[in-house]
Amino acid sequence: MAGRDRALRITGGAQLAGKICVSGSKNAALPEMAAALLTTDRVTLHNVPRVTDTRVMAQILEELGGRCEGDGTVLINTGAAVRSDVPDQLGGRMRATIVLLGALLGRFGRARVPRPGGDDIGARRVEQHLRGLRQMGAHINETQHEIVATAERLHGNRIVFDLPTVTGTENILLAAVKAEGRTEIFNAAREPHVQDLCRLLIAMGAQIEGAGTERLIVDGAQELRGAEHTVIADYLEAGTYAIAVAAAGGDLRIECSRPEDLPVLLLKLEQAGAQVEAGEDWFRVARSSASPINPIDMSTWTFPGFPTDLQAQYMALMTQADGESVISEYVHENRFQHVRELAKMGAGITVEGRLHAVVHGPCRLHGTEVAIPDIRSGAALVIAALCGEGESLLRNSWHIERGYEDMVGKLASVGARIKSVSVEADSSSSTHTYE
Repeated sequence: MAGRDRALRITGGAQLAGKICVSGSKNAALPEMAAALLTTDRVTLHNVPRVTDTRVMAQILEELGGRCEGDGTVLINTGAAVRSDVPDQLGGRMRATIVLLGALLGRFGRARVPRPGGDDIGARRVEQHLRGLRQMGAHINETQHEIVATAERLHGNRIVFDLPTVTGTENILLAAVKAEGRTEIFNAAREPHVQDLCRLLIAMGAQIEGAGTERLIVDGAQELRGAEHTVIADYLEAGTYAIAVAAAGGDLRIECSRPEDLPVLLLKLEQAGAQVEAGEDWFRVARSSASPINPIDMSTWTFPGFPTDLQAQYMALMTQADGESVISEYVHENRFQHVRELAKMGAGITVEGRLHAVVHGPCRLHGTEVAIPDIRSGAALVIAALCGEGESLLRNSWHIERGYEDMVGKLASVGARIKSVSVEADSSSSTHTYE
């Protein structure tokens, strides 16, 4: 008997108007929850997004022997934690599991994690993580299915990344804060959620200099203490809604999020023809439906460049532009999976090799049935459906629930005709991959 699946039903043509308050950052909350392993005291995290991935991380910490209580505000106490092996059935469900490697090594001197899962957006190899941990004294054995690491005592070292890596930087940070001596991380990631992890670790007693720069200096501490911390707003959620109103038209004030976290996106939206106004912790994006969208080329890069996690959404916007635009993806080599689904809706997009896609706008999008392959592709398909004529059915909406807190409710509150529905499962489009 066929099972049931969750899907989004969207009727296009509605403009967006009103206010949206952005939720906490999933990408900040997950490594910060892992950081609670580094102390036997309680860590309290406010503004934790209510998404599937944070619930999975809470389950993992409890499986290791810790306690996680609360929703939104999460109280974590890992004082009773004794296990250092992450269960496969939980650990394989998301990419962020890999940051438990550094945290468990820092706490127990041993760690076993399953090979990281992840949305199928490229290899996203962990060699840089493992090389850095080996330089710090860890002995690591890899198989096709797991990574096992041990260390009698981690020691500081000079760690140089080939390319900035967010989870690699986070892993080394989590290992270094209790290592013996000084660790220097060169070519470190500078994303807002990496900076936020540094703020939490400093509140726990860690000695870290250079947060937000390409060079981090960490002097190891014997012990860390508990702390209370508010998770930074999700600039990727904010950027998604900013792109949505630029594409569909309307006037949206996006609150609880700093515009300084999205400098290149806001520039691109202005160049594309949207009106942008910004304050300290809010910004406004507006575009009349009668105003044309200009075709503006875009290349992804590490922060403060254009975020790879907003590339798919930007491509959906460019399908409505009056002319051709080139989208270049330089962070992940397999991040054009949304192209096939956008094409089903009428988008004209040509992929050239692994790095470039040409969008032939303007495209007259129409409602149809599509399958969401990953979180950010799902957001792009939502934006396309908002612009399309008629009704669209977006299957596998559980992907979106992993990364966006109440996207349906937030968009509906500003005028989108969107609802979550239960549909008969389609085995041909329900492959479960995780970011």
